Amino acid sequence: MHPRNRNLKRYQISELVACLPELGGFIQKSKRGEDTIDFARPEAVKLLNRAIILSDYGLRHWDFPEANLCPPVPGRADYLHHMADLLRANHFGNIPLGPGIQALDIGVGATAIYPIVGIVEYGWSFVGSDIMEGSLESVQKIVEVNDLLQGLLEVRHQPNDSRILRGVVSELDRFTFTMCNPPFHASAEEAAQGTMRKTRNLSGGRASNPMLNFSGLHKELICEGGEMQFIQTLIRESQNYAANVFWFTTLVSKQSHLKALYATLKTVRPAEVKTISMGTGNKSARILAWTFVPKEERMHWRC
Repeated sequence: MHPRNRNLKRYQISELVACLPELGGFIQKSKRGEDTIDFARPEAVKLLNRAIILSDYGLRHWDFPEANLCPPVPGRADYLHHMADLLRANHFGNIPLGPGIQALDIGVGATAIYPIVGIVEYGWSFVGSDIMEGSLESVQKIVEVNDLLQGLLEVRHQPNDSRILRGVVSELDRFTFTMCNPPFHASAEEAAQGTMRKTRNLSGGRASNPMLNFSGLHKELICEGGEMQFIQTLIRESQNYAANVFWFTTLVSKQSHLKALYATLKTVRPAEVKTISMGTGNKSARILAWTFVPKEERMHWRC
């Protein structure tokens, strides 16, 4: 986990329960006799993450429809901290702060975790795009009840699920970076298999219906061609917005996908490509980043 992550150490369960008493009904003892929750129960996971958002990030209220994906806050926060490190290289070794740093969160979802962390930690501003209007409505409700987010988070609907940047990014936009957590799976069958594996790991094989244990609407988890095709589409579209974005970035969940993604990147000829390792707990991932801005022109992106 990134050293600036607020959840670098073990969860302080008693503090989280004090902030959100409803969480107390889901506390159990681990094999070592420590307080924990049953991570195979979606309601427990949602309450845990809500408590983290309220306690560690200072929001007054944070909620979203039960059908939507509940992302783990610490893992999402790591992505933002690595983005801060990436930008620091172009700012005299200092992390750039304030709303002049504007990011595009592709697939912001119903929870707006990335913008929340980026706004609270660094004061950045965000545009969140999504193909699901219901998710954007959820984000708008979160913004409306939290003063610290107002004026710093805008939402935009992507009406075409075969496009990513086109229809969202305008000629006048100037994003310091884009970020994305792509849909993992290419089919419902593949998603079910992945959920089964995850559930068995969390529950020791006790869960009888794995699809009840993890929320997430179809389009949050599944897209044609899965993660690989989604990122390849993003790469191809990115060359048309080379003047609008400093760094394009995306999570890549599968190491095996990198070789093909590097090959796709070669076809659009970026000025630089980086792969940033990222791990949370037992899960490892990586951030793929590329830019079309030559090093001698990057001073223009300094705020």
